[in-house]
Amino acid sequence: MELASKYNPSEVESKWYQYWLDNGFFKSKPDGREPYTIVIPPPNVTGVLHMGHMLNNTIQDILVRRARMLGKNACWVPGTDHASIATEAKVVGKLAAEGIKKTDLSRDEFLEHAWEWTRKHGGIILEQLKKLGASCDWDRTCFTMDEARSESVIKVFVDLYNKGLIYRGVRMVNWDPKALTALSDEEVIYKEQNGKLYYLRYKIEGEEGYAVVATTRPETIMGDTAMCINPNDPKNTHLKGKKVIVPLVNRAIPVIEDDYVDIEFGTGCLKVTPAHDVNDYMLGEKYNLPSIDIFNDNGTLSEAAGLYVGMDRFDVRKQIEKDLADAGLLEKVEDYTNKVGFSERTNVPIEPKLSMQWFLKMEQLSKPALEAVMSDEIKLVPAKFKNTYRHWMENVKDWCISRQLWWGHRIPAYFLPKGGVVVGETKEEAYQNALAKVDYPLTIDELRQDEDVLDTWFSSWLWPISVFDGINHPENEDVNYYYPTSDLVTGPDILFFWVARMIISGYEYRQKPCFNNVYLTGIVRDKQGRKMSKSLGNSPEPLNLIEQFGADGVRMGMMLAAPAGNDVLFDESLCEQGRNFNNKIWNALRLVKGWEVADIAQPESSQIAIKWFDAKLSQTIEEVDDLFGKYRLSEALMAVYKLFWDEFSAWYLELIKPAYQQPIDKATLDATIGFFEKLLKMLHPFMPFITEELYHALGERAETDSIMVSVMPKAGVIDEALLAQFEQTKEIIAGIRTIRLEKNIPNKEQLALQVVGNEALALPSVVEKMANLSAVEIVAEKVAGAGSFMVGTTEYAVPLGSLIDVEAELKKQQEEIAYLEGFLVSVNKKLSNEKFVANAKPEVVANERKKLADAESKIASLKESIAALSK
Repeated sequence: MELASKYNPSEVESKWYQYWLDNGFFKSKPDGREPYTIVIPPPNVTGVLHMGHMLNNTIQDILVRRARMLGKNACWVPGTDHASIATEAKVVGKLAAEGIKKTDLSRDEFLEHAWEWTRKHGGIILEQLKKLGASCDWDRTCFTMDEARSESVIKVFVDLYNKGLIYRGVRMVNWDPKALTALSDEEVIYKEQNGKLYYLRYKIEGEEGYAVVATTRPETIMGDTAMCINPNDPKNTHLKGKKVIVPLVNRAIPVIEDDYVDIEFGTGCLKVTPAHDVNDYMLGEKYNLPSIDIFNDNGTLSEAAGLYVGMDRFDVRKQIEKDLADAGLLEKVEDYTNKVGFSERTNVPIEPKLSMQWFLKMEQLSKPALEAVMSDEIKLVPAKFKNTYRHWMENVKDWCISRQLWWGHRIPAYFLPKGGVVVGETKEEAYQNALAKVDYPLTIDELRQDEDVLDTWFSSWLWPISVFDGINHPENEDVNYYYPTSDLVTGPDILFFWVARMIISGYEYRQKPCFNNVYLTGIVRDKQGRKMSKSLGNSPEPLNLIEQFGADGVRMGMMLAAPAGNDVLFDESLCEQGRNFNNKIWNALRLVKGWEVADIAQPESSQIAIKWFDAKLSQTIEEVDDLFGKYRLSEALMAVYKLFWDEFSAWYLELIKPAYQQPIDKATLDATIGFFEKLLKMLHPFMPFITEELYHALGERAETDSIMVSVMPKAGVIDEALLAQFEQTKEIIAGIRTIRLEKNIPNKEQLALQVVGNEALALPSVVEKMANLSAVEIVAEKVAGAGSFMVGTTEYAVPLGSLIDVEAELKKQQEEIAYLEGFLVSVNKKLSNEKFVANAKPEVVANERKKLADAESKIASLKESIAALSK
């Protein structure tokens, strides 16, 4: 196979991806081998590839490809998530552009539009992952709302309900006024906001004075049902047992006492609005206060508010400030920075709101999942996330699992005509349950199904089980073989949303961990440290990067900057480095393939080179195995990168390279091709396309002989003594090259080397070849005027004789002495300053003394050299 003069990724990538698909190399079926399983964190069905996906899926592909080459039965299950809020928002937006409101449609009509959107956009991101080289078993592609996954979700809801773990009740929830749905605590992002602190006057009933309350939300005063003071606050003792009048509303509310109130904040008086603040809700429950819900679902004020009805909450905030000021009820306004909760999906401020919702009791369910991570039955990588995980699991709250949407798994609960609710996997099953419960005649049509759907995470928390249909068929061959899965690769931002909940479901439904290890990637950021996002415009288009640098170049660029759990500071220059490495590998093989082979003796330098590189290769294989065991993937890539670039290309190939237009011996060429193949295999998980191309270029291959199903090289015996000798030899060669550089002696000029003392050179043939030497001799004393250097305790000298311009060399050395003498004056001045010596840190003084000694030694050496040159 003739190699083109330049590597062209676009020609290579689609060819080999299709070849892998055609030969079924990604497919997996249960067999006698050890399974290696990864389930993809399912991207939103609405999504397109972004830099986070690129990082996450590159890491998964590296792990899967390596496992395959280690002889495991590797199975990577792909799929997408129906993403209730995000998808419904997209469909609503699309309909609005067509002049259609969601409210104009029936539920079934809306769902037709949602399914049409899903069919049109749902596969885009998975097709894009193929461009990256993702070796998923595409026949196993799942969707969280396909038939098997939907059945699983409904079955689990009914099971948990029957176990008494799911209940329905009015609770304070996070309400998204844009998406018109409840959110779980984990779907709320807190952002610092510059707002205002309003000091409002509440008139004391029956008295002349006022109690002043500081609040960031004056628009909620219509929902106030009490004022609370701390019983230990001396400045508010006069309010005990009194009532105050809510400003503008003119309603009297009691003053209650609770040590929850922070004496130091504001005036020490707290307005209590049980329907619109989580902490106020708890006070309301404790003191049996009424709740007045003053907001409509869309964030406008309701009839219950009595004032500003129909106005948006933020418009009311502006208006009420003016009205309070006009009424003399606004004492002052201060600038104030506080944290405000925003909906993760719609990015609008959430509204704490009392709402009838479905909840899952989490306290008991979460205990096995906490223990699993704390005992390392499930390992988090890096382990620093264990504390974060523990904190969340020890403070877990009941999970609000209902959403006021149409797109999603509809809750299988049915209301009875005379009150009450029944649950069933189907309406027929619910009807049978209802008949057993009621004592009045009932038809199936009288059952009314709950309008709400389940939280998206309630389907994806079953993912490692449901992709193998382990909920519907708990003893099927797939789930028994592939579960628990091996590694999960995901971002730390969904450690609780998804990872913790999957672990919980794994112990509840399989009594086993759902995966053994969780590799938590960093967040992809730009050079300035900002999170990459479309809104900031700082995120490159992944497919454009692939087009520009090739998939292997981009994969390598991502991985060079991606230590586990640490943020990835991404820069396109890393992809350029990846592309350059591709070219380096390509050109190295072109060089090797360009050599003519002949039946000639193998030089000694080549024999040593082969033994040395074999040891170096084994040493790196051991290092890479160890790094993969610790999930230090970027370091593993760096180790192989250095092995190829520094050791193989810069040393091994240079050492065995035949002289210009001369042939190479067969033994050396065969060994070199063997090394090249092993290097390609080590690189394959990181760079699948170029390695497959060059694997086939190395020699004739059978149709099904792909690098991706070949065996990863194993470490052999490591000759430590030879490796140490070679490192020392490299230093000697570097010393000779430095003299060439300093004295401006061309590489084609042969030099001699003198070893001063009685120690023989360990690998003379290597030094002779790499430094272009005519001779190596051991001498008692170096020749006058020779350039010299030290390696360890041995001095080496290169006789320069007529190779240098004596006059120019003398001038250069005299100039250097003049510079060093000037430098000595400044150092001596510092050291003779008693104040400096007395007050500076000891290490600083020691450093100055070292500078002095080094300069004096260099001057003596230069003077010796000048004397020798002047003879």
